[in-house]
Amino acid sequence: MKPIQPEAMNPITEDDIANYLANTPDFFERHAQLLAQVQLTSPHGNRAVSLQERQAEMLREKIKALEHRVMDMVRHGTENMVTADRLQRWTRGLLTTRDARGLPWQIAADLQTLFMVPQTAIKVWDCDVPYWSEGYAQWVTDDVKTLATSLTAPYCGLNAGFEAANWLGDARAAVSIALIPLRAEPEAPAFGLLVLASPDAQRFNPEMGTDFLERIADLASAALSRLRP
Repeated sequence: MKPIQPEAMNPITEDDIANYLANTPDFFERHAQLLAQVQLTSPHGNRAVSLQERQAEMLREKIKALEHRVMDMVRHGTENMVTADRLQRWTRGLLTTRDARGLPWQIAADLQTLFMVPQTAIKVWDCDVPYWSEGYAQWVTDDVKTLATSLTAPYCGLNAGFEAANWLGDARAAVSIALIPLRAEPEAPAFGLLVLASPDAQRFNPEMGTDFLERIADLASAALSRLRP
């Protein structure tokens, strides 16, 4: 039998060593002196540290990362509580108001005040006859109505020259915008449009969730049903 030449043998790779150590947990028990001899480079400089010290540093980094995650969770939880409280106060205003004629203005004004939205506007069409003379029921083009009906969820993003932005007090300051369709049922045509705007380009951005805005749309739509035939 022809002997195997040394150069024909496959060299041992780092993966082979790693697999061996991972599958031989008692290796360092038999060679405990290696743990004290192994020197690694610290991530906080070029100094050499022992394996135990490097493991301690990694553990501290993991603990710090977990602390940051906990703080983020606490912060988001606090923000959600504040938002829920504001939504409850806004909803209470919808339920207690007796002035149906001024309700659309109240919806927009309270959103602006409670949620610190720089600009808000609202239009409601297909109202009952007594409300036809109100400003929110006038000067709504078919293009706006078509756009509102086409929105299956609130639009959030940059103001791309939307006609509805002209309802705001200062359309030029509406850099980012949220268009919230108002409808009686999920599949029904829109009967109104709520506009929120900000000079901050990131206030209403395409990546933000719309669950909260959809809740506002549902509540506002239900409240405004008293204006419809």
